[in-house]
Amino acid sequence: METRLSLTGRYLIVLAAAGTLYAISCAPGALWQDSGLIQYRVWHSDVEGFLGLAISHPLYYLVAIGARLIPLGELAHRVNLVSAAAAAVAVANLYLLVRLWLGREFPAIIAAVTLALSHTFWQHASIAETYTLWTALFLAELLMLLQYSRTRKVGYLYLLGLFNGLAIAVHMLASIALVCYAAFLVVLLVKKAIRVRDVAVIAMLWIVGALPYEYLILKNIVRSGSVLGTLASAAFADRWRGDVLNTSLSWKIVKEDFLYIAMNFPTPNALLFFAGGYALYKIKPAPAFRNIVAALLVLFFLFAFRYTVADRYAFFIPFYSVAAILIGAGAYEVQARVPHKAMAYATALCSLLPVVVYAAAPLMAERMNLQIGTRGDIPYRDDYRYFLEPWKTGYDGADRFADEALRGVEPNAIICADTTTVGPLLYMQEVKGVGPDVRVVTGIVSSRGAPPYNQELLEMLIDAQPVYVTSIRPGYCPPFILENYVPTKAGVLWRVHDPTPPAGR
Repeated sequence: METRLSLTGRYLIVLAAAGTLYAISCAPGALWQDSGLIQYRVWHSDVEGFLGLAISHPLYYLVAIGARLIPLGELAHRVNLVSAAAAAVAVANLYLLVRLWLGREFPAIIAAVTLALSHTFWQHASIAETYTLWTALFLAELLMLLQYSRTRKVGYLYLLGLFNGLAIAVHMLASIALVCYAAFLVVLLVKKAIRVRDVAVIAMLWIVGALPYEYLILKNIVRSGSVLGTLASAAFADRWRGDVLNTSLSWKIVKEDFLYIAMNFPTPNALLFFAGGYALYKIKPAPAFRNIVAALLVLFFLFAFRYTVADRYAFFIPFYSVAAILIGAGAYEVQARVPHKAMAYATALCSLLPVVVYAAAPLMAERMNLQIGTRGDIPYRDDYRYFLEPWKTGYDGADRFADEALRGVEPNAIICADTTTVGPLLYMQEVKGVGPDVRVVTGIVSSRGAPPYNQELLEMLIDAQPVYVTSIRPGYCPPFILENYVPTKAGVLWRVHDPTPPAGR
């Protein structure tokens, strides 16, 4: 009993340490891009979304909506803190997983610190995003799998089914792990290690966990009358079938993918990954757990590596979480072979090295004029710092932009926003009441009373009232405006004018 209490206490210490880190690094207000749209959806209690079921992530929104109802502090900050809290749970779950598997404290701490300070995971712990909640549930699944492999108590498989169902309700990434678990259950059935009744209970608990997503699927089938169309939306959303099923690679994608991985493990401890791969099959306990971890490592890597969406770097988070397990196993192997305190101190020190790298990266990238694939035209956003530093402590650039934009235009003006800027604009307008008469327009979501995002209508409105755009970059500005009008700089926006008529006309 003392050992269990002691382990519980250590779990809580890791949870508190990670929670403190992420609470400090968490963004205090409105955010750009998908995170801004997440905040907008939470404000509207929108569990389904508007871009297809695969990116609805209903369980995350149910949790975030619950946080929204807590009347403490800034609403956007509370939404961001959901990611921070989930990330802390994920780190603590990883610590407990490795601690139970290997039976030693040091490898568990190294694994937890490795994930906690990996760039993409830390970045998503600092903003409103769904991946940290998914990771916390995924690592809970592996905890249940480990405990079943060690004890053969079928109750752990019941909980595995429940946690994977919950993970499905957060993100469809959980379907990759589901395939591995299903294959494992088939093997157990063939070996008569479990009964058909046990599988039925696991399936029932999975269905219970996935209920938020299942509800949306059934709702859309009834509403649309299309079973296949709804299932396609649930698997690929509205626009990403080709990206999800992509099987081709270019050297550009390959190079970027390896740079993503290097950015997340900028420490000599990355070499422990290979030692951990060796240790994975050398360590005797829980062979089923080891086999599934190896399979998930490969599957998560392959899925993210050949994915082609713009933000595919985030889809490496599942791979990073499994890689952190192997780095913990590598620390275990090295400690067993080189049991000197100096080696342990060096490993612990190297685990903190990423913080130094991230702090230096923006200045180094700027001096080298390194292209990091961002747009670079957003006011109050230094892209080198915003994307290369994972922490967002005190960042208020999106709030400043939205406040200045809405206050700087005439009443009843129209702002044609892009997907990067529409979130903070709508948040500032609807939550903080700035510029209530301004109409914000995009192709996916607009402010109340705004005209449809239609070229002919917008062309008519340009002749009658002030129209602004948030960017003049191709891909972010409506093409017909770039082709037929003259945008001129107006504060943080661009005012759209008719072209100057030819001389003498």
